[in-house]
Amino acid sequence: MLSILYQDEQLIAVNKPHGLLVHRTRIADDADVFALQLLRDQIGQPVYPVHRLDRKTAGVLLFALDKETDALMQQQFMNKQVTKKYLAILRGHTPDSEIIDYPLRRDDGVSQDALTAYKTLKRAELDVPFGKHSTSRYSLVEAMPTTGRMHQLRKHFKHIFHPIIGDTTHGCNKQNKLFKEQWQMDTMMLHASELAFKHPHQNQEITISAPLQPAFVSVMQLMGW
Repeated sequence: MLSILYQDEQLIAVNKPHGLLVHRTRIADDADVFALQLLRDQIGQPVYPVHRLDRKTAGVLLFALDKETDALMQQQFMNKQVTKKYLAILRGHTPDSEIIDYPLRRDDGVSQDALTAYKTLKRAELDVPFGKHSTSRYSLVEAMPTTGRMHQLRKHFKHIFHPIIGDTTHGCNKQNKLFKEQWQMDTMMLHASELAFKHPHQNQEITISAPLQPAFVSVMQLMGW
C-alpha cells in the first residue's frame, strides 16, 4: 500500500517510493506496477496525477480526485504557483548556495529555460579512496526548481559537476559503481520533500511534506548526517 500524506474531497498525496512509475508509459515497458493504479485500487476511486516524478525519484506525489480539480492544479503548476522542494545527495562539496540558470534541450531539440536554486545543508568526507583522491566527498542539498523541465535537477547538478548519487543516466558511473560495490546501494538519491500550493477550491495554503524513504535514510546514516 502507498503511504497517504494528505487527503480531502478533491486531492490526495502519497509518498512515492523510489523505482515506482507514476503511470504506464511506452518507454518503460518492463514495469507492471504503477502509482496511479495502486492508489486507485487502494482508495476505490479514480485518481488523476496533476504532476510527475521520475521513476527513480521518491517523495510527494499529488493526485486530483476529479477532472475539474486536476485541470485547476495543472494550471497552478504551469503558472509556477506551486513551490517544490527536493533533497538530493551529490558528489563533491557544493557551494553554500547557488542558482543554476541553464537552459535544457528537449528530445525534439527545442531549448527551454530552466532555473534551480539550491542550498547546501550538510557535507561529508568519507575515508574511502576514490580515483586519485584519498577520500570521497558528498553534499546534502535542498533544491527548489522554479521550472519543471524533464530531469531538470538531474541535468542541472550534472552541469555544475556535482551529479546526484545513483543517477545512472546523468550521474557519475564511477561513483555509482562505488556505492553498489561498497554499500550495495543503487537507488538514486533524490527525494521530493515538500509541495506547497493554494487549494483550488478551499483557497487555503496547503503544505505537504514526505518522510525520507529507507534507502535515502541509510545513505544519510552512512554520511553521519
